[in-house]
Amino acid sequence: MAARVWIWLLSLSVLWGGSFFFAKVALGELGPFTLVFVRVSLAALALALVVPLRRGAPWPDYFAMGFLNNALPFSLIFWGQTEIASGLASILNATTPLFTLVVAHFLTADEKIDRTKIASLLTGLAGVVVLIGPSALVGGSALWGQAACLAAALSYAFAGVYGRRFRRMGIAPTEAAAGQVTASAVLILPIMLIVDQPWLLPAPPSLTVCLALVALALLSTALAYVLYFRILEAAGATNLLLVTFLIPVTAILLGAAVLGERLEPRHFAGMALIGVGLALIDGRIARMLRAAK
Repeated sequence: MAARVWIWLLSLSVLWGGSFFFAKVALGELGPFTLVFVRVSLAALALALVVPLRRGAPWPDYFAMGFLNNALPFSLIFWGQTEIASGLASILNATTPLFTLVVAHFLTADEKIDRTKIASLLTGLAGVVVLIGPSALVGGSALWGQAACLAAALSYAFAGVYGRRFRRMGIAPTEAAAGQVTASAVLILPIMLIVDQPWLLPAPPSLTVCLALVALALLSTALAYVLYFRILEAAGATNLLLVTFLIPVTAILLGAAVLGERLEPRHFAGMALIGVGLALIDGRIARMLRAAK
C-alpha cells in the first residue's frame, strides 16, 4: 500500500479505537441507547452536509443496513461496556471478520469457507475462549457484557454481507453511509425515549461527556466512514482488515492511560490468537512461510 493509505489506515484505527474510550466516558452519565442516538444523529447531520441524500433513495435497504451496522451493534457494545473494560470490548469486536467467514459462506456464492479459512476460524474461536476464560462457568454481568460485544460482531458480519448490494445498485459508498446512519437515528429514537428516558437525568451532561459525544459522532463515526471507504477503494477489503489488528491497541492504551483500566494476561493471549486467525484469513502467514523457504 502507498504511504498515504497507511496513514489513512492508522488514522482509522485511532478513530475507531478511540470510539470505545469516548463511549466509556459518556456512559458514566448517559444510558447506552441515548449514546447510540446521539452518535448516529450527529453523524447523520454531518454527512448530510457533505452528501445530500437523493430522491428515490432505497430507504428499506438503508433501514436494514442501519439496523445491522449501527443501531443493533452500537447498542450491544455500549451496553457491554457498562460491564467490561473498553479495551476488552475492542478485542472482542475484532472477531468480526471471523463471524463474516461463516455468514458469507451461507449467504453468498463467491465467499465459501476453505481449509485455510477453517483454520482461521478455529484459531479465532480459541482466542475468544481464552478471552472469556473462567467467567463462562460462573456467569455474571461480565460474561453477559462479553456476550453482547460478540453478538455485535456477528451483527457487523451480517451487515458486511448485506451491504454488498449497494454497489450493485449504483449507490456511492458515502451516500450509503449517510443513508444508514440517518435510518439508524430513526430506529433508535423510540427505544431511547422508552428505555433511557434521558429527560429524567438528575443533571445535564458534563462538558467532558459533551466533548466525548462530539468526538464519538464526528470523529469516530462521520470522519471514520470517509476514511473507511477511501481505504476500501484504494487498497481493497483484504488490506482494510488490517485495521482490526490496530483498533484494540488504541482502545487499550487509552483505557489504561486515562480510565485506569487493566487487562489480564489471558486477554492479551486471546487477542494474539484472534490476530493469528485474522492473518490466516487473507493469507499473510502463508505468504510469509513461502517467502522463508
